[in-house]
Amino acid sequence: MPIGIIGGTGFSQLPGFDLHLEEVTTAFGAVTVLRGSIAQIAYQANIAALKGLGCTHILATNAVGGIRADIEPGHLVVPDQFLDFTKQRPLTLSEGTDEEIPHIDVTNPYCSYLRRLIAEQAGEAGLVVHQDVVYVCTEGPRFETPAEIQMFAQLGGDVVGMTGVPEVVLAREAEICYASVGVVTNYAAGITGETLTTDEVRELMDQLRPDLLALLSEAITRLDANADCLCPFK
Repeated sequence: MPIGIIGGTGFSQLPGFDLHLEEVTTAFGAVTVLRGSIAQIAYQANIAALKGLGCTHILATNAVGGIRADIEPGHLVVPDQFLDFTKQRPLTLSEGTDEEIPHIDVTNPYCSYLRRLIAEQAGEAGLVVHQDVVYVCTEGPRFETPAEIQMFAQLGGDVVGMTGVPEVVLAREAEICYASVGVVTNYAAGITGETLTTDEVRELMDQLRPDLLALLSEAITRLDANADCLCPFK
């Protein structure tokens, strides 16, 4: 059962899996895939490649900033909703093709089964994990202003990041069950009054990477392709 992992720097290995490099050509360009018992591979091309490889499920990782005071650096989050504040990103796999633009249902944008599986594995590993989290996605690459963070909080946002959208939307369009696990690397701008730096993000990711890799490996091992979920195409 092909399962896709979309991760950042340092996610080229997973404990217990033998991987090799492979190039996959898609309508949106070629991407390099680490393929073995799993496949790891940006937006349209990534999702199209995973779909072409027959992936039925995708687990993604990302670094996020905590907006809620109780979501602390070092914690994990498993979002169940998102707020999209991106501006210039592709919105559909049909972009640039002759296919009809789809209007997909994102009432439950993240796979309920995968979210539950990740949370259970995190709990068993003794990691602090927050569920029912609203993920705010911004364009980047700059960090957000304190005023923006205040606005996101008023809108119900719990964490903020730069990579989760449109990834989740494209996965839904491709009819692939998708969930993400976010590593809280810092509090968002204005929460503590401290200046944000990329160094603190990298440092905390480095500290938590072994636990996150082990979590993903265990989740993949236990994943049941036939489990019920709320994804509308199942």
